[in-house]
Amino acid sequence: MDTALPLPERDPGGQRDVGAVIHAIRILQHLAGATGPLGVAAVARGTGISPSTCFNILRTLTRARFVAFRDSDKTYTLGLAVAELAAGLIGVSHAELIRPELERLALNYDMLIVLWRVTEDGHIVLIDRAHTHTAVRVEMRLGLRLPMLVGAVGRCVAAALDLPADELRRRFATLRWQSPPSFEAYLADVATARRQGWSIDQNNLYRGLITVAAMVRDRNGQPRFGISGITISGQHPPETFARLGEELREVAAFTGKALFPLGGIPDQE
Repeated sequence: MDTALPLPERDPGGQRDVGAVIHAIRILQHLAGATGPLGVAAVARGTGISPSTCFNILRTLTRARFVAFRDSDKTYTLGLAVAELAAGLIGVSHAELIRPELERLALNYDMLIVLWRVTEDGHIVLIDRAHTHTAVRVEMRLGLRLPMLVGAVGRCVAAALDLPADELRRRFATLRWQSPPSFEAYLADVATARRQGWSIDQNNLYRGLITVAAMVRDRNGQPRFGISGITISGQHPPETFARLGEELREVAAFTGKALFPLGGIPDQE
């Protein structure tokens, strides 16, 4: 089954992507997610690329050793050149791998973008952040520690954990907010986060701050990291937050698949 995310035809700056490169990426992603070697027809069906284009790209990738061709059954698998590229990431922490996405989002949305790690003792810890020099922002220190169910990230954690309502109510009662939502409002926000893949906190956790967040999950669906955009109220039009939420959801989904692949070995955080 193809697990690749759709790739945009245009970037936010309006520049057009190169079609052949996009096709090659989709083919490599499809082969990476396959349970065994695939023939040209299977790759074409799984990627939506025409068989003739698929064949030509596979042949090129084979010559560059990014794909290996099995002459015995005319099928393809990932090649040694992919392993050579991946070797450069060995020993790199999850936070270091995610950081370029934080910087890109901070630049595109002109706000503070924060990476949180979900801990085993029921907290989230701020482990990285990115911002532009022009963003009007609040200072968030590295190492900041919060209960894992609080704020926009907390709503996403609650959605991922899918706790019984009684248990969620018990934990909610222990949370501290500057402007607390009712449990009913919080429960509705959790349901929305589960449905749309991102959540928003408007002046609840901290008065005057708006936070949009999405959750990176591991292969078992457990919450591992939260990515959030944080801004001072009144700095961005309302439609910005929906766009950011959708992009955070896509980034979180792709990050989860990249860091915690099915059958993969967990990396060092």
